[in-house]
Amino acid sequence: MPNQIQAGFEFEAIFQEAAIGIIVTNSRFEMILSNRFADKLFGYESSELIGENISLLIPNHLKERHHGHLENLGHEKPISRPMGIGLDLKAKRKDGSLFPIEISLSHFKASDSMHYIAFVSDVTLKRKVEMELILKNQQINQLNETLEQEVAARTQALQNTLDKLEVNAKELEISLEKEKVLGDLKTRFVSMASHEFRTPLTSILGSATLIEKYTKEEDQPKREQHINRIKSSVSHLTEILEEFLSVGKLEDGKLEIHPSEFSVRHFLLDIISDFSTYQQAIRLELEGDYTCVQDASILRKVIFNGLSNALKFSQKEVVLRVIPQEKSVTLAIIDQGIGISEEDQKHLFERFFRGGNATVIQGTGLGLHLVDRYVRLLGGKVEIKSELNKGTELRIQLPLN
Repeated sequence: MPNQIQAGFEFEAIFQEAAIGIIVTNSRFEMILSNRFADKLFGYESSELIGENISLLIPNHLKERHHGHLENLGHEKPISRPMGIGLDLKAKRKDGSLFPIEISLSHFKASDSMHYIAFVSDVTLKRKVEMELILKNQQINQLNETLEQEVAARTQALQNTLDKLEVNAKELEISLEKEKVLGDLKTRFVSMASHEFRTPLTSILGSATLIEKYTKEEDQPKREQHINRIKSSVSHLTEILEEFLSVGKLEDGKLEIHPSEFSVRHFLLDIISDFSTYQQAIRLELEGDYTCVQDASILRKVIFNGLSNALKFSQKEVVLRVIPQEKSVTLAIIDQGIGISEEDQKHLFERFFRGGNATVIQGTGLGLHLVDRYVRLLGGKVEIKSELNKGTELRIQLPLN
């Protein structure tokens, strides 16, 4: 008996001095025990909760729902467990104020009747700390987002700067390449001009000097010979200057197209007649005749240039072949001359370029460049097939209209 009394005192001391609210109800959920911590937590005097239904501590707007939970609890097999994990549970004090709580529910049987124990904790401070943590996390997330945006903006700005630097570097590289090309062109021009101008000027000077010596009447044939040589040299210089002017007009886009309708056969025969003084013959291969609508002046320069090159680099007959199609015509100028190497064929349409095997033959290196530019201006295209020491075929394809 003394041991039981001692155990009763110990239980009473533990129950009343526990630092958590403890409430015991019977099977009808009437409170039969509450410790001092629970009384103080809910704002009641000692023993004031005894006999009251547990719903007294439930907020008014939750009583109906809580009543349903209690009915279910009475019919189910009780399980000791924490209640409302993850939920924002609240309890009501005597003065009607609400505060957040956490509850752990347990049970026991006494006198064949089920009893329930609720362990209640005030988590106001905990909720406050949690809310502060949430706010801090939101601030941190906001700062992180701002920082990410700032980093992204700085990264984009850096990328833009790098892109601009890359563009500037490319532009500089292109400018340097253009400078190099221009330098090469200037070198070629000076080399070509010094050679091409010197030859006719020397011929003019020599003929003019010799003419002075032929003072007698019987020297007239010799004078005429040198006068014709001067005229030929002047004509050659004029052709060179005309080529330079043509290149300038093409580069500046100042050359205009003036199409007209003409007979292809008559047009070609007229051009061929200009080469009557050459030793080699030009054979025209054209079946029948038909009309063409093109810029006759520009087309004349194209064919004249092509025939001049063929005659210059060949000692045999040159063929001018016309191959008509439905909407276009192909003019093939075929010679049996010195030909062009595969390496030189890559540069044939460049300004002032001359093949490695053609440097000893008179020329400016502008002929094929002009042909290519003129033909493109007329809406056509140029192709060259050549083999060293076997000859060259220049194919010019043009629309008929």
